[in-house]
Amino acid sequence: MGLINKSYYALGTEINLSVNDPATENDLEAGYRLIQKFEDKLTVNRNESEVMSINHQAGISPVVVPSDTYSLIKRAVLVSKKHLGFNVAIGPLVKLWKIGFKGANRPSDNDIKQRLNIIDPEKIILNDTESSVFLQEKDMEIDLGGIAKGYIADQIKELWKKRGVETGIIDLGGNVLLLGASLHEDGIWNIGVQNPIKPRDISLGVIHTNEKSIGTSGIYERKLIIDGHEYHHMFDSQTGYPIKNNLASVTIVSDKSIDGEVWSTIGFYQGIEQGMEMIERQPGIEAIFITKNLKTFVTSGLDKKFNLI
Repeated sequence: MGLINKSYYALGTEINLSVNDPATENDLEAGYRLIQKFEDKLTVNRNESEVMSINHQAGISPVVVPSDTYSLIKRAVLVSKKHLGFNVAIGPLVKLWKIGFKGANRPSDNDIKQRLNIIDPEKIILNDTESSVFLQEKDMEIDLGGIAKGYIADQIKELWKKRGVETGIIDLGGNVLLLGASLHEDGIWNIGVQNPIKPRDISLGVIHTNEKSIGTSGIYERKLIIDGHEYHHMFDSQTGYPIKNNLASVTIVSDKSIDGEVWSTIGFYQGIEQGMEMIERQPGIEAIFITKNLKTFVTSGLDKKFNLI
């Protein structure tokens, strides 16, 4: 007995799906088809998608979208309106800097200032009756990049459960969602947490856990270096610049992957003290904060479950 694994490329990253028999490659393929379906609906890296149809009508008119897309956008907008550091309207700023993409640059202060007016989530109008979304200002854009992977991972897990998959790993490029018990005798999973200053797949520590989501936001994923200054892709909506603090990464352990995505971003923005305090108050959400000089801080629920290597 062993895991059947397959790698795919989607959502701008390498995807790894694994299941244990009696599940088969058909279950992996079904998971991949679901990823493709949601990528077609939610992407902002193509001209056409359900999300782009909203962006194209910014400042013009509301756009009706299917209920699954609407409820995901609604979740993202409501979290954004709490102004804790997660912002679904950040799209224009991401596209201005282009960090991690061709043409990455440090924009002028003036260009950044202009974008600050149109990355305000308060200017997104939701209509539950119509399932419509309206961006009030021209050039506004919503970008589900900070939440879509988590949402899709949760959808794959639901699909696999319906198909009778008992043990599986959904790894959407740094977002890992576990299904069932591991193949170890005790059924516990051991999941590595990336060392933020080492090459990919070199872990700083290991989480010992039952089936959970483990998701990380880190500055090592995409960055730009100009004149000796390093800029990463985690932006502060107040300043228009990358978030300034001493964190290298925040890893969230939660039941749902979508919660991990939201809270890793908020935790990163809030920093260690406020971030830890906030997450301690969230039932079922735990965190590991890693600083740039590799100090680690963990919330109380992970005390005995996280070990440095």
